This record gives sequence, structure tokens and C-alpha cells, in this order.
Amino acid sequence: MSDLVTGADGRARCGWAGADAEYTRYHDEEWGAPLHGDRALFEKLSLEGFQAGLSWITILRKRPRFREVFAHFEPVAVAAFGPGDVERLMADAGIVRNRAKIEAVIGNAALVAAMPAGELDALLWSFAPASAGPRPRALADLVATTPASRALSRELRRRGFRFVGPTTMHALMQSAGMVDDHLAGCWRAELSGRRRTGGARRG
Repeated sequence: MSDLVTGADGRARCGWAGADAEYTRYHDEEWGAPLHGDRALFEKLSLEGFQAGLSWITILRKRPRFREVFAHFEPVAVAAFGPGDVERLMADAGIVRNRAKIEAVIGNAALVAAMPAGELDALLWSFAPASAGPRPRALADLVATTPASRALSRELRRRGFRFVGPTTMHALMQSAGMVDDHLAGCWRAELSGRRRTGGARRG
């Protein structure tokens, strides 16, 4: 994998974006862009949990179906899912059919639904590093976890959340723009001009 790839549009991008059109769109429009809102962040939290052990492009391609069958990740609606919904989801080939992950999303939704509005957003963003070192120049500079992702994982686990390990939480922080790990030379890095901390390869 090259550290940077140049697309047909002449823009240099982080090498993990490759040549896949959906990955390119995700890299350009979402990854590293600040995301707020309890519903949107609950969706990211859920999808990152589903990604564990899989490639992110698999999740991206299945995301429309995930949204459809998980009530667009509205926490109150998902929290009301029962055993019949679990079986319905386990039978749906359009998503990742992993019972433990499905049940974790439903359990996590109940925790979010019990929070005051805006609390999930505030909680997750409270772990965003306030400062950062130099922007990574190569994929080899990236790491799988950070002190911030480990601390966030511990806090979420303390509250009862599942599938929120430190690697998964760092991927969430990258995806939701709590950190900006676009490589030096990437057009998105030049656009944003600042970053928060080093991170993991998207894959």
C-alpha cells in the first residue's frame, strides 16, 4: 500500500483510500471531519463495533442496509428492539450477522436513550485531545490506539457499553474528526491545516 495515492482528479490522498470510489468519497467527505449529534455519533459507534475483525469498506457498503434495519440508529427506537428483532437481524444478509454485535448495539442504544440529550456527544468529544504532535508523514507513523482512545474505552465500558475497545474507539475518533490523521501531502490535510493526534490505519 502506497503512503499516498493520486486519483484521476489529480488529488493526493492517504494510501488506504485506494482506488475504490466509495472509499475515496468517505476519505474526502467524512474521515477526519468533525461530527456532532447523539444519533450520528451513536451510528458511528455502532458501525465501528460491527467493523471489528472486518474491513471498513465492507461496513461502508452495507451502511445503507444497516440504517434501514436499525431504525436509522435512533437510540430510543433501537433500545426498544426485542428478541424478535434480533432474529430478524440475524436473518438479514445485508448486514453483518453477528449476534453478540447486534445485541451490543441494542444494549448500547438503551444506555444512550437513558442519557439527557447531548450527553453522548459531550462525553465522546470530552476525550478529544486538545493538542497534537507533527502530522504523520507515512502509514508507518500511525498507531492502533492512543491514550485518549484507551481512556474513552475505559469510561464507556464502565458505563456498560460493549464493543468499545481502545482500537475501535480510536477508529471512531478518527472517523468523527476528534483526531485528524490525514497524512502530510494529502489534500484533506492541506485543507484542514491542523490535527489532534496520531492514529491507526483505516482498513
